[in-house]
Amino acid sequence: MAERRTPLYDIHARTASRMVKGGGDYLFPFSYTAPQDEHLNVRQNVGMQDLTSMGEVDIKGPGAERLVNRLVVAPILNLLPGQVRYSTMCGPDGRIIDDVTVYKFGDEHFMVVTSSAPRKTTFRWIAEHATGMSAYVNDMSGAIALLSVQGPRSRDFLAAVADDTAALLALKFFRFAPNRINGTELILSRSGYTGELGFELYTPAEEAASLWEFLEKQGKEFGLLPYGAGAMQSLRIEKALPLAGPDIDGEQTPFEVGLNRWIDFTKRDFVGREALLRIQEQGLRERWVGLELQSESPANLGDRIYAVADIKAFREKNVTGSEAGEMVDAEIAGHTPVGRVTSSAKGHSVGKMLALGYVDATHAWPGARLMVLAGNRPVSATVVNTPFFDPADSACGERAQSQ
Repeated sequence: MAERRTPLYDIHARTASRMVKGGGDYLFPFSYTAPQDEHLNVRQNVGMQDLTSMGEVDIKGPGAERLVNRLVVAPILNLLPGQVRYSTMCGPDGRIIDDVTVYKFGDEHFMVVTSSAPRKTTFRWIAEHATGMSAYVNDMSGAIALLSVQGPRSRDFLAAVADDTAALLALKFFRFAPNRINGTELILSRSGYTGELGFELYTPAEEAASLWEFLEKQGKEFGLLPYGAGAMQSLRIEKALPLAGPDIDGEQTPFEVGLNRWIDFTKRDFVGREALLRIQEQGLRERWVGLELQSESPANLGDRIYAVADIKAFREKNVTGSEAGEMVDAEIAGHTPVGRVTSSAKGHSVGKMLALGYVDATHAWPGARLMVLAGNRPVSATVVNTPFFDPADSACGERAQSQ
C-alpha cells in the first residue's frame, strides 16, 4: 500500500532523525533527538506529537446518538455536550473492531475518533450501520490534523498561548471546548495517550504546519520538545495502554484486553452484546498482562512466551557455525507456548525493560515466572501489575480512562 503523509510531513522530514512506517501506512518521525530524552521530557515538562494518522468520523442527524450508542459498548445516552468517552466497538462475535473516543457536540452531532491502523475499516463499519438510522456519516480525517501536547507543564504552556485561557483552565479530564491559538480555530480536548496531564488539538489540516511551528517556538520556555513514535511507544507501554494493530488485532474481545470495565450491559441493544455476555459467563482462555524482562533489549512482536518449566535449566555449547564454542540457553523442543508478546520497550521512567502480551489465564497472575523467546534467546520474565508507571496512582491524561 502507498505511504501516507500527514500535513506535517515536511517538518518532520527536516527535523526528525528518521521516519518509520506505522499504523495506517503513515510515515511517522521515530525521534527528533534521543527517544529516552523525549520520553523523560514528556514526564517532566511538555512534549508535542503529530497524531494526525488517527481518524475523525463526523456523525450528524436525528439518529446520531442512537447510532453511536448501538455501535459502542459504553453508555452514550448520559454523555453531555463537551464530554468525551472512551470505548470499544465490537462485532457480533464480541471481538474488537477498534477502540475509539466519542466526542459529543450535541444530541444530533458526534465525532468518533478512531485508531490509526483500522481507521478506514472503522469508518466503513460506522457508515454501514448508519443505513436507515437517520444519521449522516462523513470521514473528516483528511481535513483535520491532530496535535498532542502532553506533560505536567502542558496546561501552563497552552494557557499562555490560547485566546480563551479561562475555558482551557476550566477543562476537566475528558472534556473538550473550542478555542483559538495564533489565529487558528481548533477543538481543544483534555485527553492523551501518555498517562500525563495533556491536551489534544483538533486543527484544520491546512493550518497545522504553521501552528506546529508557533507552538514549538513559544514552548521553549516551558521545556517543550517534539517527540516521536519511539517515545510514544515507551510512554504508553509504561501506562499499559493498548495500541490497535499489535495489541488489538481483531481477535480479542474487551475481556482479554482488560477493557471490559467500560461495557454497559444495562444497554439493551448494542452490537456484540449477546456474545460478550456468553464470554463473561464462560471465562477467558488468555489475558493481556504486563511483563518485566531481565534483558537489555526489548522483545519483538510475536515473540513466544513459555512457562519456566519449558526452558532448559542448563546451558549448551554451540558446536557449529560462527558461534561455535559459545554457551547458549536452549528451549526444550516440543513444548507449547503459553503466550506471545504484543509490545515491548524500555520503561525510561521506571528503569526496566517492559513488555505487554497475551498469556494463558493459568499463567496470568502477578508474580508468575515465565520465559520469553526473544530472537531465539530465552529471557526471564515476571508477570506484574499494570500500569508499570503510576506514581500518583492516578490516570490524569490517559486516552483509555473515562468517566
